[in-house]
Amino acid sequence: MESCVPPEPLSWEALQALAAPEPDLVEGPTSARASLRLFGQPESAVRVTLYRDHHAWCPYCQKVWLWLEERRIPYRIRKVTMFCYGEKEAWFKRLVPSGMLPALELDGRLITESDRILEALEQAFGTLGPSLKEPRVMQLRQLERLLFRAWCQWLCVPGLSEEQERRGEQSFDQYAGLMAEAITSGPGPFLLGDLSSADVVFVPYVERMNASLAYEKGYLLRRRHPPIDRWFTALEQRSTYRGTQSDFHTHAHDLPPQMGGCHASGKPEQQRLASRIDHGPWPIVDGDQSDPETSQSEPADAATVALARVLKHRPTLLLRNPQSQAFERPLRCALSTLISGVPCPPPPGSAPGLRYLRDRISVPRDMPLHAARRLRQALEAVASLDPQGPGRQGPAIPRLHRRDQDPLPFLRSQPALAGAGQ
Repeated sequence: MESCVPPEPLSWEALQALAAPEPDLVEGPTSARASLRLFGQPESAVRVTLYRDHHAWCPYCQKVWLWLEERRIPYRIRKVTMFCYGEKEAWFKRLVPSGMLPALELDGRLITESDRILEALEQAFGTLGPSLKEPRVMQLRQLERLLFRAWCQWLCVPGLSEEQERRGEQSFDQYAGLMAEAITSGPGPFLLGDLSSADVVFVPYVERMNASLAYEKGYLLRRRHPPIDRWFTALEQRSTYRGTQSDFHTHAHDLPPQMGGCHASGKPEQQRLASRIDHGPWPIVDGDQSDPETSQSEPADAATVALARVLKHRPTLLLRNPQSQAFERPLRCALSTLISGVPCPPPPGSAPGLRYLRDRISVPRDMPLHAARRLRQALEAVASLDPQGPGRQGPAIPRLHRRDQDPLPFLRSQPALAGAGQ
């Protein structure tokens, strides 16, 4: 009888030949990895420098970043370390002693606080839809603050009783309902018809609400409020938003140190969704249910994009992994599975290293949402074939800080920004 021989992993050279080409970061679609954006204009037209975080985790940075992309304002980007995952750069502390992000230079003038930055950009370049200072926009900005407060009071207070959980959910539902009403009262899918600064103000934290409440409370915002789902769907049709959009796993684990803690309800649905977000399979719903993370179908190049991003930072990924150089073959097994779809069994004892990387892929810093899903799925599939301990997990993701995501080793080893698993 013919024996069944497990497939050998592809060589690094063979994997490199299959990777997606490097995109045009200056003129191509919105990307977290860009350091210069020109929108068809000469570099001499650049009047703006945006200072934002390396990991694309800062919600206030996302607000300004998305506005610049929508208005197609040429700008430079300089990236700074957030305190929760490393030491802030000395040069930035000299420029901004508070260390506050984002910061923006406009014609040599330094501005901090995202709302002040957007107001200054409106004055210099014109508005995105109605002005931020128009009464109807001011009312929506106030609603965003009330929604944010209700979210924090439900998510960030430890030890809530069952009754307090119920009241927290009701309060959040009330303000989410008001946002839904604002969307349905207009002529289009956005808050004021066409996409405007009003939507940009809501985007960062509503995106994070969608992720964190699924993970910590078992609450699916898009399913509970269909107008908000339609709003997200309209956003996801824009390459500008997709380039800044994160996923549930990234937000579920980057938020706790930023927010001072996020607290789970412990209910069965919450535990089920948290397990799916952490361990897969992805998407986190089954059958014909709508995907609560994105309305966009997977692009054809999702696997090759994920492959390219890992290969770019392979030396540092190996050094940073708990298995170090012993992770070389398991990583090739996972990448071969990613590309071929054929499971490639790893050496014994590989599961913790594979899952360490699975847990530290960050969207959109490392790669887009669908590419990250593909890579996580491949890492998990290969980890489950570990003959020594298929259920073993890697080191836990910290909840009080994210120093496991320090970008410095990647910045030292690569001319580009940090990659998956910082």
